[in-house]
Amino acid sequence: MTARELDAAGITDPALRHAYAHCRRLNARHGKTYFLATRLLPAHHRPAVHALYGFARWADDIVDAHGSRPGHPERAAGLAELETSLRHGLGTRHSTEPVVHALADTAHRYEIDPRHFHDFMTAMRDDLTVTDYPTYADLRRYMHGSAAVIGLQMLPVLGATVPHSEAEPYAAALGVAFQLTNFLRDVGEDLDRGRVYVPADLLHAHGVDRDLLQWSRDTGRRDTRITQALKAFEALTRDVYRQAVPGIALLAPVSRPCIRSAFVLYSGILDAVADDGYSVLHRRAVVPRRRRAVVALDGLARIAHARIAHRSAPPGTVAPAELRPAAPVRRGAA
Repeated sequence: MTARELDAAGITDPALRHAYAHCRRLNARHGKTYFLATRLLPAHHRPAVHALYGFARWADDIVDAHGSRPGHPERAAGLAELETSLRHGLGTRHSTEPVVHALADTAHRYEIDPRHFHDFMTAMRDDLTVTDYPTYADLRRYMHGSAAVIGLQMLPVLGATVPHSEAEPYAAALGVAFQLTNFLRDVGEDLDRGRVYVPADLLHAHGVDRDLLQWSRDTGRRDTRITQALKAFEALTRDVYRQAVPGIALLAPVSRPCIRSAFVLYSGILDAVADDGYSVLHRRAVVPRRRRAVVALDGLARIAHARIAHRSAPPGTVAPAELRPAAPVRRGAA
């Protein structure tokens, strides 16, 4: 299936094909929910999405390597090396690092603003030293680079029926919603890494601090104050989903089933957390396989409907960009 995707995208250079295939493996291994949604995209769009996710995954792995807690010099050195490779790759469209090679090619093909990648790297550096966030406003500033820019990077690949400037706020909000969901699901695992992403002011409003979280994690005992704080964080996250959802209708029609499926699956993680009694300090909540299958089938049905609608268009109608072979996307195009 990888070869078909690369052929559809017009990627013929052997080294570049190897680089994209490497990113696809990262996506399949680490991002099962997102990988499933990506399978609903037209084949010629998938390599670019794999490149964007692969790069983000690689940087995140560097931050979390060498033990569980911040402060290891190997992490800073690894990120510095990656940033040097990134600058060179974006400037030359080539790199000896497969992930950067694929990313640089994707950035060039779709004219993705390089600032999004540099903002992302800034957030990754913050993870080396910042272990908590006093307020939600502080967390949102961090998430501009760690999450919002992921949505902004994706937008040129997905395409939109309006100028990108109109769709960008929704794309950014969806990236933030996905990451907030991960933060809630991974409270216990992040605490083991020395980080608390739930804002301190939200925790304090419910009588919770880091010490109480650690006590609950260590002892396996529950505390109603923690449960209430996590419920409040869930409500905050759902509000961001509500802000993001109008943007799905602004995407290119054949991209919508992918993003709608990702939206449903990620928001389903919130349902799984609630159904498990907000026990995220003790175990990870998982969306049931049956639910994932239903969402995937719904996405496939929506893709079929979009393609049938196109085939039913009057003769001579020009195929929309999302149904044509891949070509460089010009910034600002509708």
